[in-house]
Amino acid sequence: MKKQVILPKYGILLEKMGENIKLARKRRKLTAVQVAERAGIARSTLYLVEKGDAGVAMGAYFNVLRVLGLQDDFSRLAADDAFGRKLQDLALL
Repeated sequence: MKKQVILPKYGILLEKMGENIKLARKRRKLTAVQVAERAGIARSTLYLVEKGDAGVAMGAYFNVLRVLGLQDDFSRLAADDAFGRKLQDLALL
C-alpha cells in the first residue's frame, strides 16, 4: 500500500483530530483495549487513529467514532461546501 503524503500544515489537523478522539475516549472512561475491541481493530491501529495517522483506513476512524457515539460527525464532513457552491454558481452565470 502506498503511504499517503500529507503536507505538514494538514498533518497538524490530523494530529488534532486524533487528540480529540483520544480525549473523547478518556471522557467516556473507556480503555484503549475496550475501544479497539468494540471497533473491531487492533490496539495498534487505535494508537495510530489517536495520533491522527494518515495511513489508517477511513473505516477504522469511522468505527472508532461509532464506538464513541460520534458517528454523526462523519455526516458533517464536507456538508457545508461553500467553495463548491461558489464554483457551481459561477458555472451557472
